[in-house]
Amino acid sequence: MLIVNLLAIAGGCLMGFCKIAESVEMLILGRLVIGLFCGLCTGFVPMYIGEISPTALRGAFGTLNQLGIVIGILVAQIFGLNTILGTKELWPLLLGFTIIPAILQCASLPFCPESPRFLLINRKEEESAKEILQRLWGTQDVAQDIQEMKDESIRMAQEKKVTVVELFRAPSYRQPIIISIMLQLSQQLSGINAVFYYSTGIFKDAGVKEPIYATIGAGVVNTIFTVVSVFLVEKAGRRTLHLIGLGGMAFCSILMTISLLLKDNYGWMSFICIGAILAFVAFFEIGPGPIPWFIVAELFGQGPRPAAMAVAGCSNWTSNFLVGLLFPSAAFYLGAYVFIVFTGFLVIFWIFTFFKVPETRGRTFEEITRAFEGQVPAGNRGEKGPIVEMNSIQPTKDTNV
Repeated sequence: MLIVNLLAIAGGCLMGFCKIAESVEMLILGRLVIGLFCGLCTGFVPMYIGEISPTALRGAFGTLNQLGIVIGILVAQIFGLNTILGTKELWPLLLGFTIIPAILQCASLPFCPESPRFLLINRKEEESAKEILQRLWGTQDVAQDIQEMKDESIRMAQEKKVTVVELFRAPSYRQPIIISIMLQLSQQLSGINAVFYYSTGIFKDAGVKEPIYATIGAGVVNTIFTVVSVFLVEKAGRRTLHLIGLGGMAFCSILMTISLLLKDNYGWMSFICIGAILAFVAFFEIGPGPIPWFIVAELFGQGPRPAAMAVAGCSNWTSNFLVGLLFPSAAFYLGAYVFIVFTGFLVIFWIFTFFKVPETRGRTFEEITRAFEGQVPAGNRGEKGPIVEMNSIQPTKDTNV
């Protein structure tokens, strides 16, 4: 993570000085470098957070990653106003601000501990891992967690190195990787980025006189409901929140379509449309926003986790790119009916989540991995069965919190 911040600094400098150099190529190259940085970070950060978090708080800490992202989006929206940095003279400075969080992270990361799971399982440094766990969790009793890591280390030693191809070939990995990809697709094909990328135009079509401020309002809602998700994710569970989010977004997308079609005939429909957009954003941050990023790290053990995060991240960014590329054309030809397409995707993902996605709240990495392999101890499951039976496993009580 420390090294990839150099990409953010390089990309920020290229974009920040492109106007002075009168070089469009510098702007394009800077965007490409920043894109590479974002792709790497969206894999490394959730994986690191999941590995250093107590089991009982893993979801809440994972959601904090999304909170940081949405706060960054909101700050960028505010600084992008014409009255601040969104002018012909200052826009390069706005793009160059990318280097500020990267420099702050470079300064703070040396004070962050190495992942204890990485130290024990990959480097066999048990004492270092134990010291870090004790310091992070504020307790001397970490024997249960150390033993769980040792068990996973033994299992890793008995398996060959996991590649991306192996994730799809091995039966024990195939189900979790398909779930991981589908969850990432459910985030991007929900239509959320279509709303954010083109929100100003959508609000303008809805009759808003100053659509840019409505877009910032959507960013505020985005942030508020991410905070709400932080407190709900360990109480309601990942699967439940994801289902609520997808269902709510599907309803709102139908409402947006109806209101956009009728706003010319009924003036009050513009308010319905605005409310539907804000509710759409709120439901997104309750489930589909934060959950796909950290649940992938929960579904895999230490060995296959990096490859799985790479595949999931690639799926996410590829679908993100396709939505951004195709939405303008789809909106041109379909008009208000374009959101019905996203409704269809949301319904499909809701059905998939209901039948295939397990609840991982309160379960250790070892329990989740064994559940996919059909090896959960009898005390937790009566007999071997399909993946959906994993939802019946009783969460492990975490005594370290």
